[in-house]
Amino acid sequence: MTAQRIGIEALNVYCGLAYLPVPALFEGRGLDPARMSNLMMDRRSIGLPFEDPVTNAVNAALPLVERLTDDERNRIELVVTSSESGIDYSKSITSYVHQHLGLSRDCRILEVKQACYAATAAAQLAVGYLASGLSPGAKALVIATDVALVDARAEYAEPATGHGAAAVLLSDDPRVLTIDVGAFGNHSYETMDTARPFPGFDIADVDRSLFAYLDCLTNSFAQYAAKVDGADFATTFDYLVMHTPFAGLVRAAHRKMMREFAPAAPVSVEADFAQRLVPSLVYPRIVGNLCSGSVYLGLCSLIDNAGYTDGARVGLYAYGSGCSAEFYSGVIGPQSRTELARMGIAERLAARQELTFADYVQLIKENQDKLTPEENRDVDVSRYADLIGRVPGRPRMLAWTGIRNYHRRYEWV
Repeated sequence: MTAQRIGIEALNVYCGLAYLPVPALFEGRGLDPARMSNLMMDRRSIGLPFEDPVTNAVNAALPLVERLTDDERNRIELVVTSSESGIDYSKSITSYVHQHLGLSRDCRILEVKQACYAATAAAQLAVGYLASGLSPGAKALVIATDVALVDARAEYAEPATGHGAAAVLLSDDPRVLTIDVGAFGNHSYETMDTARPFPGFDIADVDRSLFAYLDCLTNSFAQYAAKVDGADFATTFDYLVMHTPFAGLVRAAHRKMMREFAPAAPVSVEADFAQRLVPSLVYPRIVGNLCSGSVYLGLCSLIDNAGYTDGARVGLYAYGSGCSAEFYSGVIGPQSRTELARMGIAERLAARQELTFADYVQLIKENQDKLTPEENRDVDVSRYADLIGRVPGRPRMLAWTGIRNYHRRYEWV
């Protein structure tokens, strides 16, 4: 592992203003309550009609950008959004995000797509650029952003689907996570486990997706271990963070990895899960799947909830349908908790407004076509003024107000 310090300087997530209790969704849909324990989900964030991939991205990144000096902000030389919720077949989400964050025009902007893996791909490419030394002191901003369009057709995936964005600022001042540069393992191949053939419609082969997730975890870690001398799944990492479609899958994945790489009695496996993985699941269990932001929501959860007092090595696993995956690692410390605490993530999650199932069903109708191209459209943000006012510590947030001549419009509220 190289001694060069590159990694995450700052990290934040935006998970909307409202949530629905998972038991209410099970009851409303007539789903089998016995399956709730397998999901291990308690709540899921719900998007409002004025929230789209641009607003989610900006509202996640704004607290990071506002803490920078003008000189530091101008050192952001690369801005990448990752999304499955594209709003244009040519123009990137990033172009809007770049404008509303007030970033320098002297930077590269682009959008990437590879399901729930894309943000990690962008982050690792950014790490390579920063580590190259071609532009000493440069920073890169990667934002994973999506909106949920699921409905009853998603069946048991509906209770696990989240809403929001994760913003990751990378630099040579890694206050949150120092990445083990060069320590990674990849595994990718083509498979049709999920797809979004139309803007407002997802399809999924659930069994294929679950097996691909588990297969990629085994093989990406094996590649990691082939590059990192002495890497051991059970002993190298003080904590683990995994892409979390639902917390129950992470539990099954951990059990499989322990069986393959560190056989132990079931009681020991359960204790290991509680120690190394449960802290990373606190936020995902009350937010849902943030797609390519999921692993970074889990990292936030780990830092805010784990009991470490010194430096701790974290193994991270990112998976995206289609499929592509990566296992990599980094180090957190007491400073990580201090830096992340500035974002007040737990407080903002607690301040979300609880919705009824009837509220949720109505919002699905309003949200379903927010990615559909239209020449003109109006979005009445004033209807949701009370929810906006509940967000603590945020003087302003970006809202989608409509479309004119196919150009999306936004305002600060």
